[in-house]
Amino acid sequence: MDTLITYYDDATGERAALTAGELGKWAAATAALLTDGCGLGPGRQAGVLLPPHWQTAAVLLGVWAAGVEVSFRGWSTAGLAPAGDPLDVTFVERRRVGSWLDEVPSARYQFVLGLEPGGAPVAQVPEGYQDYARAVRSYLGAAPPDTSIDIQGRATVDGTTYGQYGAFAVDIAQMRGIGPGDRVLIDAAASEEPRIWLAPLFAGASLVLCANLDRSRLDERIIAERVTRTL
Repeated sequence: MDTLITYYDDATGERAALTAGELGKWAAATAALLTDGCGLGPGRQAGVLLPPHWQTAAVLLGVWAAGVEVSFRGWSTAGLAPAGDPLDVTFVERRRVGSWLDEVPSARYQFVLGLEPGGAPVAQVPEGYQDYARAVRSYLGAAPPDTSIDIQGRATVDGTTYGQYGAFAVDIAQMRGIGPGDRVLIDAAASEEPRIWLAPLFAGASLVLCANLDRSRLDERIIAERVTRTL
C-alpha cells in the first residue's frame, strides 16, 4: 500500500512511514479513547498543543472523528480559545509541560505525548497526566466511530465548521499547486498550523514531514522520497 505520511526527525534519525490504513487505525483508536475511555463526544472541547508529527495527525483526525471541537490554545499562529474557557481533554507535548514559557490549559483528562520513535511511551509521565501512547494502544483495532461528520458542525472552538476548515486547507493546497498524487515535503518548523501542514492530505496528496530538517540532505531526500512539491 502507498505511504500517506512519511515522518523524519533529522535530530534523532527517526523515520516513520504510515499508510492511510495505519494512520486510520491510530485515529480510530484516539476516537475510541475519547468516546469510550473518557465519555466525550460532540460539543466537548479538546486542547491540542502538539507540533507537526504523524501522531499529531492521528490525534487531530481522532478528535474530529469523535465530534470533539479542537482548541489550539498556546499557538500564536492558530485560532485560540478565549482565555479561561474550560476544556474537557488536552493532548500536550511532554517538553511543554512545566515550561515557564507555555501556559498549558488544564482539563478533566490530560494526555502527554513524548513523540518518541515508533510511538513509544513517555519515560516519565508528569503528575496529573496520562501517557497517550499507553492509553491509546488499548484501543488499537477499534472500529471507526459509527458517525458521519456534519460539515456544518464545529471543528474548532472558535466556531470554524468542518466544511470551512476543509475548504481552507484545500485552498492552501491549490494555491501551492498541490493536487492528487503529489508527494509534498514539508519543513515542520516552518508550518506549525495544521491547516497548512495537513493541507496536502485534504487535496489527495501524501506528506514527507521533516522535523529539525537538515537542509544539507534536502536534495537527497527529495529524490529518495519522490517529492513533487515542497511546502
